[in-house]
Amino acid sequence: MAKEITSREEDYSQWYLDIVKKANLAQNSAVRGCMVIKPYGFSIWEKMQGQLDKMFKETGHQNAYFPIFIPKSFLSKEAAHIEGFAKECAVVTHHRLMNDPNGEGVIVDPTSKLEEELIVRPTSETIIWNTYRDWINSYRDLPLLINQWCNVVRWEMRTRLFLRTAEFLWQEGHTAHATKEEAIAETKQMQEIYATFAEEYMAVPVIRGFKSENERFAGAVDTFTIEALMQDGKALQAGTSHFLGQNFAKAFDVKFLNENQKSEYVWATSWGVSTRLMGALIMTHSDDEGLVVPPKLASTQVVIIPIPKPNDEIDTAVEKIMTELKAKGITVKYDQDKKKRPGFKFAEYEMHGIPVRLAIGKRDLANGVVEVARRDTKEKSSQPLEGIADHVEQLLEDIQNNLFQRALDHRAAHTSHVDTMEEFQDVLENKGGFIYAHWDGTVETEKKIKELTKATIRCIPNDWTEEEGKCILTGNPSNRRVVFAKAY
Repeated sequence: MAKEITSREEDYSQWYLDIVKKANLAQNSAVRGCMVIKPYGFSIWEKMQGQLDKMFKETGHQNAYFPIFIPKSFLSKEAAHIEGFAKECAVVTHHRLMNDPNGEGVIVDPTSKLEEELIVRPTSETIIWNTYRDWINSYRDLPLLINQWCNVVRWEMRTRLFLRTAEFLWQEGHTAHATKEEAIAETKQMQEIYATFAEEYMAVPVIRGFKSENERFAGAVDTFTIEALMQDGKALQAGTSHFLGQNFAKAFDVKFLNENQKSEYVWATSWGVSTRLMGALIMTHSDDEGLVVPPKLASTQVVIIPIPKPNDEIDTAVEKIMTELKAKGITVKYDQDKKKRPGFKFAEYEMHGIPVRLAIGKRDLANGVVEVARRDTKEKSSQPLEGIADHVEQLLEDIQNNLFQRALDHRAAHTSHVDTMEEFQDVLENKGGFIYAHWDGTVETEKKIKELTKATIRCIPNDWTEEEGKCILTGNPSNRRVVFAKAY
């Protein structure tokens, strides 16, 4: 099976697409730019969704759902917001089809033109803030902490499965607060939740930072981000959290009476992650043999394969192992398919990135052992059947930690500090990765660097320290380094 995957060294982009296909994660659909997420891919997304949903609810957020259709006039109310999304919007103009009088299928009924066009949801700030006007009257109604899981449409011209598609799945949080301070605290809290999820569950180290003015979310006052580094040296924006100020409250006239009975506009945030996280997981951990899934997000953490075929004696031993593993909350599958050889199964589960594989045969049973193979390092060992559940439990933790450390080491090896444009371009061309460099703080300089190198400012780190220097492009004074990279 591995022979069907292009090596990373040969063609990283094709390697990625091969893994998405061969690991049965997703495929292109009949609609250009859209994808079908296959059951195995969706099972991993469900694990992500489940853990994030738990973390949201632990911090007081509730789920709701809002319409996929947004009146065009709503998007006109926040100028910066519509400017940021105008070119990506899909528009509904009619509401009915009819049989073609010429007998060639169906056509749009010309008499069914909508009085006002509807925008297929690219993001929900406008429809939600129009609704919040009815929900918020007093300081007693605040804070309002709402999240929704849904799909959105952004009419992308260049698409790639999971990373950038015309339709994708995500969650979007939209909160309302009585004070600026509360809203900023919410924005930072959600950034930290995303970062914790990325590092502790996805095993993906991230830089916590905030966006430059040019890279902010359309309509935001500030955008906080987590930035991850992929194996090919490109960055991936893995999650964003936006402080929206009072922009949307003013656009939709959302006010509340404070404790002194004075009317004020509320303060807002929004935040989201999407199925792009699947792309981050693939490109951070996988190898030329297939997908690698961190144990905490694997829908199946352990697979047991009988050698050469299942029989009553093996079945009895496996049943005991499975009972012990399930008692520890470990998800396990026993592959009793007699139509496939063990070697084929080994390759198949390696391709799917199952963290731990157990193989057991008559000789193993006679010796009271089982063969244990870990997906991350491909190491195999013979372990006593007695206490195997404890061993597997520890092994899963070791794999999770190893994947994170391996990604952390890769990021460290591909992080550079440069002081000149020549050094900057040399690192971009020959090494890639995150580049810490001085920038004079102007949009013009940022755009020029992007034009010359295709690298963008990924973020200004939250923990930045003052350091006097000169902008790599203009030579103008700078008091801190920012993080540049080429990105997906």
